[in-house]
Amino acid sequence: MACTTILVGKNASYDGSTMIARNDDSGAGKFTAKKWVVMEPSQQPRVYRSVLSHVEIPLPENPLRYTAMPNAVKGEGIWAAAGVNSENVAMTATETITSNARVLGADPLVTFEPGDEHTPEKAGGIGEEDIVLLVLPYIHSAREGVERLGSLLAQYGTYEMNGIGFQDVNEIWWLETIGGHHWMARRVPDDQYVIMPNQLGIDHFDFEDALGAQKEFMCSADLRAFVEKNHLNLNQGDAFNPRLAFGSHDDSDHTYNTPRAWALFRYFNPRTYRWDGPDADFTPVSDDLPWSLVPEHKITVEEVKWALSNHYQGTPYDPYRKHGDKSLCGTYRTIGINRTSFMACLQLRPYVPAELQALEWICYGSNAFNAFVPFYANVDKTPAYMNSTTAQVSTDSFYWASRMIAALSDAAYSYTSSHIERYQNKVAIAGHRLIRQYDQRFMDTKDTTLEEANEAIAEMLRRETDDVLDKVLYEASMHMKNAFARSDA
Repeated sequence: MACTTILVGKNASYDGSTMIARNDDSGAGKFTAKKWVVMEPSQQPRVYRSVLSHVEIPLPENPLRYTAMPNAVKGEGIWAAAGVNSENVAMTATETITSNARVLGADPLVTFEPGDEHTPEKAGGIGEEDIVLLVLPYIHSAREGVERLGSLLAQYGTYEMNGIGFQDVNEIWWLETIGGHHWMARRVPDDQYVIMPNQLGIDHFDFEDALGAQKEFMCSADLRAFVEKNHLNLNQGDAFNPRLAFGSHDDSDHTYNTPRAWALFRYFNPRTYRWDGPDADFTPVSDDLPWSLVPEHKITVEEVKWALSNHYQGTPYDPYRKHGDKSLCGTYRTIGINRTSFMACLQLRPYVPAELQALEWICYGSNAFNAFVPFYANVDKTPAYMNSTTAQVSTDSFYWASRMIAALSDAAYSYTSSHIERYQNKVAIAGHRLIRQYDQRFMDTKDTTLEEANEAIAEMLRRETDDVLDKVLYEASMHMKNAFARSDA
């Protein structure tokens, strides 16, 4: 899947939380309906069989409860995508990333091979369809997430290149797969943030730490030998840059991937480097953009939402640009693209009791037009407005309501943008207010449940969403091409 990921260390965030967030984008020409659900231990299989690759994997006993964002329409498997378990450990999976022929020739992807009357089928490895279900219910820290997924990759392999984020209240780890069976992971520095745009991203790796103390790095046990045997180190001197060794260097990266990272680094670090003009340190086509930076100010959840909604506002590349030279409009793939299925920002707050720590900020559909709302993750069920998505279009579903708002608003952008801005702001304000209110009620009296809190948040969300849908439907209807000024009266 084409996605964009942001990882924010606890000392880079506004309130000391760790935050991991990802746009889950469908492939070109597709829209994948999603729903937010809770998976109870009794619902977790004890032997898992992948729909796409047919791999069968026995699972441990005693799984944890966890939230998930699976596909709403059956067919290609679960694709649980993102969630938080009952131990306040979160993950997002996956960011599709890229590699090169040297790596894939040395360690081929483990692909499914259908059988026939003469040959039995050959199962493939694991992939985005499977990873959350196989890992999240069994881990008690972000580090354990890396270790469990690493062991599964070594045993079963993978049929695709992916990046996966793991998070607890103290740490964030980022794992990238390398070929069919190898992997590496790096701890996000507490005072930094990471932007990942569908490319292998880690630009520095310490083998001594990864194969020793594992304070900041982890990897496959044989990764260093794999690099040496297959002549993968392209650095001059003693340094090792895994992006050069394992990543891609394609022309298409310069229209699809690197501009997204450039746009967000430019926002969070406007004075750290020169981002524009003939003397720019980095441009939209720079292959050496940093993996992480210390932001010039601490990052809020609203900025994460804005970043993952970005369509190059303030640059010549904005497809909605109205003034000046429009020749570059739409040059680069936007972050807030039309085919986003959902975005989740998983926030683990260190300053409240464990029951309240995990918030999932969720929105569906194209982020340029949707609203971002927080829900408590430590619950046994989710509101119907968030989990009732089916193949049928319905305003009773936040997913479908968001899709309709986006399509109507895009078609009449000049007339609807003010309604969208007010809607997004009203929902954000109400979301913060309700979380503060229910945090305090829970800590003071415990006279309510977190499920009741989520229902109140969902009711607010439905009310505001219905209201803006009415407004943008009116604007889009008034500006249809067959409109005419003279009344029939």
